[in-house]
Amino acid sequence: MTDSSLPSLIQQMLQPDFYPHPVQPPIQLIQTHVSYVLLTGELAYKVKKPVDFGFLDYSTLEKRHFFCHEELRLNRRGAAELYLQVLPITQTGDQFHLKDDGEIVDYVVQMRQFPQETLLTSLYDRGELTEQLLQELAVAIAQFHSTAETNDYIRTFGTVLKVREAFDQNYEQTEAYIGGPQTQQQFDETRAYTDRFFAERQDLFSDRIHDNRIRECHGDIHLRNICLWNDKLLLFDCIEFNEPFRFVDVMYDIAYIVMDLEARQRSDLSTVFLNTYVEQTGDWEGLQILPLYVNRQSYVRAKVTSFLLDIPTIPDTEKQSASETAALYYRLAWQCVQPRQGRLFLMSGLSGSGKTTTARQLAKQVNGIHIRSDAVRKHLGGIPLQQRGDDQLYTPEMTEKTYGRLLELGITLAKEGYTVILDAKYDRQNLRQEAIAQARANQLPIQLIHCTAPLEVLSDRLQHRTGDIADATADLLPKQSLEPYSDAEQPFVATVDTTLPLEPQLKVFVP
Repeated sequence: MTDSSLPSLIQQMLQPDFYPHPVQPPIQLIQTHVSYVLLTGELAYKVKKPVDFGFLDYSTLEKRHFFCHEELRLNRRGAAELYLQVLPITQTGDQFHLKDDGEIVDYVVQMRQFPQETLLTSLYDRGELTEQLLQELAVAIAQFHSTAETNDYIRTFGTVLKVREAFDQNYEQTEAYIGGPQTQQQFDETRAYTDRFFAERQDLFSDRIHDNRIRECHGDIHLRNICLWNDKLLLFDCIEFNEPFRFVDVMYDIAYIVMDLEARQRSDLSTVFLNTYVEQTGDWEGLQILPLYVNRQSYVRAKVTSFLLDIPTIPDTEKQSASETAALYYRLAWQCVQPRQGRLFLMSGLSGSGKTTTARQLAKQVNGIHIRSDAVRKHLGGIPLQQRGDDQLYTPEMTEKTYGRLLELGITLAKEGYTVILDAKYDRQNLRQEAIAQARANQLPIQLIHCTAPLEVLSDRLQHRTGDIADATADLLPKQSLEPYSDAEQPFVATVDTTLPLEPQLKVFVP
């Protein structure tokens, strides 16, 4: 039986005879605070609710018409296979029709329906959201961002004044939920953090604008808005209704995925995704602003979920679940603002000694930022990561520049509270001692991890290495040597035998 509390249009759209094509009954209804989505089998239809939340205004027919077309245009960037057309809904008497012959009373976005089990949230629930898939997702989003439009107008949305508007609005719209899913302490401390960040980090926002990191992004790129369908990752349901939510820092988009995985207590998967993305883009500086946006996306998820508590047609059992979910995200938003102690790890060893494999494993165990010299070098040289570098990429001058950039990033991010793993040979005392000196000058704990394996193992690994950005080959091994660790370095050195299981050897570094 159709729910009589639903609008008449939606009640009729739940009936198979509403559609001019075959359907697979029963028609499924998915409802959010701003829309109805009806799943008919091969096709899905999205109807925007006539609501005005300030940040979103679908209150008039004209506005719903405009935003339906915007939804179509923008989502074809990341999911062209799904978004088909905008169709009018007409009315004759008390009957609604999916055609343009008559008085138009609303509009729908027609989409190709995909199996709900292909959503990344469903893959996660089944244990199928693997590290490899998250790496592929990071690459796909990096490519999406590289082609996303930017211009002088879009970049204006990266100023402190523009960015903080949404934060202030969020706080105004959630005060009513203090004492419910959110505590007063969480509200006060979260707001104090963002106020302080906007006041003290204005240069960072200016740098992001200057570096063209403010683009026409997706704006809502969490795991439930991504599916793996026909062996392709599709990014759908982007923000069409609010420019400030779409003209954003690329890290704003990335923060949704980080938030989703952190909320599921899978910081290991979050680390894999994040490290792949920043390696692809070279945007390690963006990690300085990422916590602000993880905080923001968590808070928005909490806010939007809280809105469900005010909808009369939502059953009490669903409201209880919504309250618990909102509380989880308010807590996550608050946890993001807590101070962290940064620290620095230096990998050291010859090519093929297992530095990168060890660093990746360590990063997952300590939620660390893994920065490879190979990636830094190629970004500095302006060549794609998978392209083999020529001799110009490996001159002494370029090597000096690479290590300088590597250490600069390490110190900068560790001062922000990150655990940073610098992955390079660090085969010379002067390079290691400079890193130790800078870490100590900035009161940052530092650890050198010396990776070792027999020479024949190193050679075999290099001979069989495929699909990696590193250019080192086995014929370089005879030319390599590792300067011994000085007495001053020894207290910071720990040796890892990479022919043995890594996880138990690395447990000592987990706080």
